[in-house]
Amino acid sequence: MLDKSFSPGETETSLYALWEGCGAFAADPDSPHRPYTIMIPPPNVTGTLHVGHALTMTLQDTLIRWRRMQGRDVLWQPGTDHAGIATQLVVERMLQKEGTSRQALGREAFEKRVWEWKAQSGGGITTQLRRLGASLDWPRERFTMDDGLSDAVREVFVTLYREGLIYRDRRLVNWDPTFRSAISDLEVDNRETRGNLWYIRYPIDGQAERTITVATTRPETMLGDMAVAVHPDDERYADLVGQSVVLPLTGRRIRIIADEHSDPEKGSGAVKITPAHDFNDFEVGRRHDLAMPSVLDADACITLEEIAGEMQAQDGISDPDFVRTLQGMPRDEARKAIVAELERLGWLEKVEAHTNQVPHAERSGAVVEPRLTTQWYCDAKTLAAPAIEAVETGRVEFVPRQWENTFFAWMRDIQPWCISRQLWWGHRIPAWYGPDGHVFVAHDEADAAEQARAHYGRDEVLTRDEDVLDTWFSSALWPFSTLGWPQQTPELARYYPTDVLVTGFDIIFFWVARMMMMGLHFMKDVPFRKVFIHGLVRDERGQKMSKSKGNGIDPLEMIDTYGADAMRFTICALTGLGRDVKLGRRKVEEYRSFTTKLWNAARFCEMNQVAPVSGFDPASVKSPLGRWLLAEAGRAVEDATAALEAFRFDEYAATCYRFVWNCFCDWFLEFAKPVFNTDDDAGEAAEIRAVTAHVLGLILRLLQPVMPFMTDELWHRFGYGARGSLMQATWPAPDTVPDAQQAGAEMEWLIRFITEIRTVRAEMNVPPSRLAPVLLRDASAQTVARARKWAEAIGRMARVSEVRPLEGEMPEGAAQLVVDEATLILPLAGIIDLSQERQRLEKECGKVDGEIAKVERKLANADFVARAKPEVVEENRERLAAFRAERVRLDAALARIS
Repeated sequence: MLDKSFSPGETETSLYALWEGCGAFAADPDSPHRPYTIMIPPPNVTGTLHVGHALTMTLQDTLIRWRRMQGRDVLWQPGTDHAGIATQLVVERMLQKEGTSRQALGREAFEKRVWEWKAQSGGGITTQLRRLGASLDWPRERFTMDDGLSDAVREVFVTLYREGLIYRDRRLVNWDPTFRSAISDLEVDNRETRGNLWYIRYPIDGQAERTITVATTRPETMLGDMAVAVHPDDERYADLVGQSVVLPLTGRRIRIIADEHSDPEKGSGAVKITPAHDFNDFEVGRRHDLAMPSVLDADACITLEEIAGEMQAQDGISDPDFVRTLQGMPRDEARKAIVAELERLGWLEKVEAHTNQVPHAERSGAVVEPRLTTQWYCDAKTLAAPAIEAVETGRVEFVPRQWENTFFAWMRDIQPWCISRQLWWGHRIPAWYGPDGHVFVAHDEADAAEQARAHYGRDEVLTRDEDVLDTWFSSALWPFSTLGWPQQTPELARYYPTDVLVTGFDIIFFWVARMMMMGLHFMKDVPFRKVFIHGLVRDERGQKMSKSKGNGIDPLEMIDTYGADAMRFTICALTGLGRDVKLGRRKVEEYRSFTTKLWNAARFCEMNQVAPVSGFDPASVKSPLGRWLLAEAGRAVEDATAALEAFRFDEYAATCYRFVWNCFCDWFLEFAKPVFNTDDDAGEAAEIRAVTAHVLGLILRLLQPVMPFMTDELWHRFGYGARGSLMQATWPAPDTVPDAQQAGAEMEWLIRFITEIRTVRAEMNVPPSRLAPVLLRDASAQTVARARKWAEAIGRMARVSEVRPLEGEMPEGAAQLVVDEATLILPLAGIIDLSQERQRLEKECGKVDGEIAKVERKLANADFVARAKPEVVEENRERLAAFRAERVRLDAALARIS
């Protein structure tokens, strides 16, 4: 006998161990069945399961389990990413607590410590993915620094270098002064910061008393200014273009140039150009062939090395002695000193409070510095062209399609990809340098030495490049490196290209596009056929989750409290195309009630001797109730299948929810109760029990992809199959049901009949204990016959004392409603006070009208709509729609008793 309630914790642990132990998740390269492949977006080895992981992994697992049941040879490739900067940070903090550092250990010893940490503590997220029920092919788990994947990285780097697609260049990068490394845009967090806008006068060379004012948020970089830019159409400065200014503090003469980068509407309309310390200025510098001296070093401290020879003393304008005091000074201190000196010399015109977006390093928290350094680059523009063409021609399809526009926008304006990082943990760049700086790119040191011998004509001591590769470089190879490339393995031949990639929009450029570039270049085919882009997880009000707001949820805590099935079903139910997922504890709790409903329905079936019937033939069912349920089940299967095919996870969940809760539980089982209570074991009762068992098994199969634990437990408890076998069962197909339309018409009439009576009773506040008759006027013979046939169900479920045709005059104090051709009359006089009910409804109408007017005024206020957060505006629109719907309902209720 089933327990009164389902215990997720006990079941989930043992069931998952059973699945994994018996190899239920394994792909089979020798299978005759068609393959279906999804590559897991490899989580950081340092990571823990957060709500974003729960979303992505639930959606992938739902697809994987569904396709597995369809008979596909499924590979869901697991693995983790070495997460260069994140992992190095974790281990460095450990060393700091021990009173040492990576520099004290040295590179080799430090790398050993990282590997030790990974072996002991890394990869905890894979255990947490098991808690979620993720059915990954765990024996195939890969790590981005496995030997095989490292071979792939070296092969790609060497090949691209030899093809001229990887090269060294001096360009601006995002620089983390704490890690002393370049970082990617994804590792930069732009934070709104209050600061100042300093207006500084630059004297015009050769024109006494004339100046041009520039506005800047970064006076500390003015030491590296190489020009002042004005807009070509700005008449205020037209006569100054081509002339020079004397740079305060240093005395260097710099040109005034015309460039559209300058915005006449911002600040003074004139901007200082510091090519080595601003990304926009860098491009201006390239357009105008400006020098690019750096005045901030790797620690974001002032360095005068590249401008020392250009400083000129000039009374009242510049003072090289002062500038030299800035050497080695941190940028914030230098800013204060420079501003004070400018004010002393009279060049500071004014200071305005100013709020702007300041880039911070996501991991270290340091303010990111645009820094001009020599790095390794990949020619992304050349590699992007085939990827763009693949999407244009439909070889790769984005779902929803609008994300293709984002892809094109990024890819068609792509810049060289900086692939080097100044870290110790990661794939070390396979490049060696000779004594004269000549570079040798090779698979290994022996290959490099051989190249050097051929180049120099003798053996020379080579020095290996200290840098490692950007983590996204190895991640870009994930779809084929995990399958054994560069070796031509059976897995590579069978499972590449993959079928679908499931990921968030934030890494379309960083990961999706780069996988396409590398896959097309090295495999000559796209890495996946479809890319499903899901939204962000937000709280129930639509706000971004954050620690500071305290509005985040821990998926592991949700699983502990409500079970993995409830968490998974909630995620599917809330994941629609092109919208964010509004998730909160209340939502998980609400959908946990659905799992409870299914469990209770199963217990009811068990108590009524429902069990699978061998050889049951749906086509042989004679009762309208049975045929109706089978037909409804068939529609649910069709709708659920179509929803999953279209990545409409919300529609899949909604279909299952409606069929199980409404059709199966609320209607069918209620209609079946009197049949179950008869002793007719060989007639209708036996048939209805067989139909119930058949459809319950179908429900379990239908829900298995999203609710794997409870459905599997019920599957074996009811005797459909061995424990752990449900995921290997066949995905259901609609049954052939004779006279389904006729049975459906009868049952749908019955449901409408009961529902309309229930609605009127609820609107009139009729107590459940007070039964009322239902009189039929203008009813057809078929309606009268149906009412008599289902009299017991109507009486029990609609709280009706009798159903009969109206004889004589219309009774006073009655409510009326129409079902098809018949008017249903409910004599309520003596049961409720109709006059009092009318007054109550009219009072409710007044309240609702007031609320409607209040919200309409708010939404008509342009100032409110402009200032309010989008989620607040949307919330008000939803409230207005709800109030209007309530007004319609109240009008209908009044009409029934008027």
